[in-house]
Amino acid sequence: MKNNSVLISGAGVAGPALAHWLWRYGFTPTVVELAAAPRAGGAAIDVRGSAIGVLESMGILDEVRRHRTRMGEGVLVDATGHEFAKLPAAAFGGELEILKEDLTRVLYTATERDVEYLFGDSIIALDQDADGVRVTFAQGGRRTFDLVVGADGMHSATRRLAFDPAAVRLHHLGIYGALFTTPNFLGLEHSSRLYNAPGKMGYVFTARGDTETRVGLSFASGPLEYDRHDEAAQARIVEERFAGDGWEIPRLLEAMRRAPDFYFDSSGQVHLDRWSAGRVTLVGDAGYCAAPTSGRGTSQALIGAYVLAGELAEAGGDHEKAFAAYEAGLRDHVEANQKLGRDAAVTLFEPLTQEMIDAMAGAPTEDAPESLPLKDYAALATR
Repeated sequence: MKNNSVLISGAGVAGPALAHWLWRYGFTPTVVELAAAPRAGGAAIDVRGSAIGVLESMGILDEVRRHRTRMGEGVLVDATGHEFAKLPAAAFGGELEILKEDLTRVLYTATERDVEYLFGDSIIALDQDADGVRVTFAQGGRRTFDLVVGADGMHSATRRLAFDPAAVRLHHLGIYGALFTTPNFLGLEHSSRLYNAPGKMGYVFTARGDTETRVGLSFASGPLEYDRHDEAAQARIVEERFAGDGWEIPRLLEAMRRAPDFYFDSSGQVHLDRWSAGRVTLVGDAGYCAAPTSGRGTSQALIGAYVLAGELAEAGGDHEKAFAAYEAGLRDHVEANQKLGRDAAVTLFEPLTQEMIDAMAGAPTEDAPESLPLKDYAALATR
């Protein structure tokens, strides 16, 4: 096997999933993660179509299902709190809904015995040649790996270090949003509330046996200038946008100020003509983010990790051959998901009609992006 050692940057969904498959095929993966431990917080995410089969092949589908949110229907409310429509659980949860932190924890637990994890560190420099990639870490260490994979999200540092900036196109979808956790002061029971106002949306759903709620506050906006490391400034942006709104928005803003896991970001997409640069490639949001509005980001990450590892194994570690096959196999799938993300962003803040509600609850069709047929790499496994 050529190119046995692989450094993966990012311990979210794509990173540990990729590490699992690489280890199974005989590679030696290492995962570096800036956070001190698997990250907590975040929204509920859904797994669809072929990604369900990926979880099953990993042997963790039953464990993931044990952590599903079991969310019931959602209720739409106006500024006065009037409940004017309902959404079935499938409208948001897809086939399998789980908190992102729970999926991340399941993936980490499934791989921690076999994979080296470097928490509390990050890559600050990459220097590659025909023999490998020399990596400099923020904590001062230096190591050489055969290959490096960026699984570090839409703002990927790996992509910034390895790719020509002119080749990276970040497409802003005109949406910003905050996510955080609060006590369940609304008294919801396995349900959610969706508040919709012109250019704004508030989404609240229960978690952890209805003991807490996860809150999303989104608004339409052109590109904003702000410090990505200054949470107080980000919170002020949200407060200004939702000032004067009705329903429970004032209480949610107050809870946001005390939240231990506040997160703020834009919705956007990553477009690259090629997903690799020499011995470095990208997987998941780092290479082809479809945006949360697509509802396919998690599934896309799981599928991308599965295909990338499988193609590396099938090519005997020949990264040039494997990277080309990985991209050729997924490019159409990714572009379809990104189109879903762009289309949904256009209508996100429009008043919901019954026709839109029915469409959101519809079952996937055979030609839906999540129905992507996947190659069977099982015969290549060595462990």
